[in-house]
Formats: sequence, C-alpha cells, structure tokens
Amino acid sequence: MDAAVATSLFWIVVAAVLAPVVAGAVPRRLVPEVVLLLVAGIVIGPFATGLAGVDSEIDMLRELGLGMLFLLAGYEIDTAELTGRGGRRALITWGVCFVLALAATGALAAAGVVHAGIAVAIALTSTTLGTLLPILQDRGLVPTRLGKAVLNHGAVGELGPVIAMAILLGARGAALSLVVLAVFAAVAVLVAWLPRRILREGSQFLRFVQRTSETTAQTPVRLTMLLLVGLIALAAVFDLDVILGAFAAGFILRRLVPAGDERLETKLDGLAYGFLVPIFFVTSGMAIDVSAVADAPGVLVAFLVLLVLVRGVPVFVASRLDRAPDGSGFTTSEQLQIAAYSTTGLPLIVAVTGVAVSAGQMSNASASILVAAGAITVLILPAVAGMLPKRVVV
Repeated sequence: MDAAVATSLFWIVVAAVLAPVVAGAVPRRLVPEVVLLLVAGIVIGPFATGLAGVDSEIDMLRELGLGMLFLLAGYEIDTAELTGRGGRRALITWGVCFVLALAATGALAAAGVVHAGIAVAIALTSTTLGTLLPILQDRGLVPTRLGKAVLNHGAVGELGPVIAMAILLGARGAALSLVVLAVFAAVAVLVAWLPRRILREGSQFLRFVQRTSETTAQTPVRLTMLLLVGLIALAAVFDLDVILGAFAAGFILRRLVPAGDERLETKLDGLAYGFLVPIFFVTSGMAIDVSAVADAPGVLVAFLVLLVLVRGVPVFVASRLDRAPDGSGFTTSEQLQIAAYSTTGLPLIVAVTGVAVSAGQMSNASASILVAAGAITVLILPAVAGMLPKRVVV
C-alpha cells in the first residue's frame, strides 16, 4: 500500500473511532455520530489540515461504504408497508415536493441565482434513510408507527431522487435513460429470482450455507457482499448511480429472508457501521470546501430554508392525514418529528452534486454549499426531533 494512502486511511479510521466517543459524551446524545464523522472529515481533509486525501483506493472503500449504507436501508424497508396506504401517501408527497422544487429552482434560475436547476431540485427532495437509520435505531423508533412513517418517506425520498437523477441528469437523454433504467430493473428482478431458486427450502446449497454460516467461510455474509457488489457493478455498466444498485440489493436480501436473520444482521452491521460506513461519512466531510461555504452564508441559509419548505412542509401536511386502523392520528409533535427526520439529507445530495459537477453543470463551490446544507440538516433536524415531546403511553 502506498504510504500516502496508508496515512490517509489511518487518519480516517482515527476519526471513525473518536466520533462515537465524543457522541457518547454529549448529554442525551443530541449530536448524531454522523455529524461528528463529517466534522472530523472536514478537519483532516484537504480544505483544512490536509492530513488525509481521497485516492482511488480510499474512494473504492468510500463507494463500498455508501453501498453498505443503502443496502441496509433497503433491507429495513417493509415492502408491504411501502406498497400500502402509507407508501402511496409517501410517493404522492414526494411528487408534490418535486413539483415545488422545480418551481422554486426554476424561479431562481430565471433570476440567475441557480445554474443547475434540475440537480438542485432533485437534491431538495431527498430524504437520506441511510443516514437516518442508525439514528432511528439508537432511539428505538424503527418498529414504531412513527418510525414506519419515516421509513416510508425515507424510502421514497431515496428512490425518487435516484430515479430522477438517472433519467434527468444522464448524458443519454430522458427517453433513452428511462429505457436503460427499465432494463436494469428487469435484470435486477432476474437477480432476485435466481437466489430464491438456488436457496429454496430443502436444497443442498441451502444446507451448505446454513452449515457454514458460523465457520470461517461466513457464507451468508459473502453471498450478501456478492449480491451488493454484483448489483453495484451492474449499475455501473448501465451508467447508473451506485445507490440504485445497493438499494436494489437491500430489497432483494429482504425478500430472501423476509422474517429477518438476527445473526446475519449483526454481522452486516459490524462490517458496515464498524468500518465501511464511517469511511463514507468522513470522506464526505473531506469534500466540503469550508472557505466556499463561509464566503456565501446567504446561499447556505437559502438552501436550508428551501429544504424545509420544499420537503419538510409537505411531509408535515401529509402526516396529518395519516391514520392508524383505529382512526387515531399523529400528534402535532409527532408530525414535526416525521417532517424533521424526512428533511434530513446528505448522501443523496453528495451523489447529485457529484454528478452535476462531473457534467460541468455545477461548480465545486456550489456543490460544497449544498453538501454543507445537507450536513447541517443531519446536525440540527434529528436533534430537534429528539427534543420534541414523545407520546405518553399509559
């Protein structure tokens, strides 16, 4: 390994170790660990101390971290919930958000304020479920009704922007991009079908997988990584974003183990949150140009306000219409929590701005400001949601 790569990896791992220590020292854990990883990335990155850089080797680990983040996010999605009333409401809500975002960025583009209107509009509608998932898990919200509402909005708030990105920001044009996306979906369905045939109940291969699950072979983990890397590679072949392949892998994994597998989940969490995911967040922080953000505080505030208006307000209104089977609804505090969580975004903003910068549609300074706005939503909004009153169960 090159000395520069080894040094960079060392500082990134140091940041990854220090983040949970500092997060645990903060009263009530009000500062999410994700935020501290981002801040640590800024500190050690090229725009601050320059202790670490992102070479091709680190970038590969970063992409794997992003993939694991979205695989676990896709795995946590309850497909029955997503295709039910709550999921349909989340989809309609995202559509409203996207229309509002296009209108807002269109007006800003006409005024000469924004030059990559579609990319900014997509970023404004994103909800980063992968970022939220560890926060929701730490707070015990995943199995609750509130947590399921956030998961629905988060799932659609990830899939919607990724699909919009593939269609609207692709170099092939919208029509051809739509065809390519449909072909990718068809291949992903085939990929989902094959393991169900191979791992059918009573098959010799299934018995082999079960027999080697607790040996050094760790076959279920290796098969999961094959599924993830295979779909990431497939997405790359179709010139689609890594996130789409990783999310598809998570959905397929959930179909293979619909009841869940605690041992497999524990191992995947260890691999993801113990090593790969922190690398993604630290390196995301390293990409933020602090001086560009400091030079345009008004633009940063404007992006934050737009995120709340375009994404938070529609989700707040939609959650007021969400009713349980017994007719009960969410309290105003719970609606605010759902809206705050659903406005949290970062990895997708990083992905969208990265595509726009690569295409020459957006400057690195503008991308840094948008990424910083996404980082601030991760810092502030989950903390605000955590401080809001909880429903008292008698």
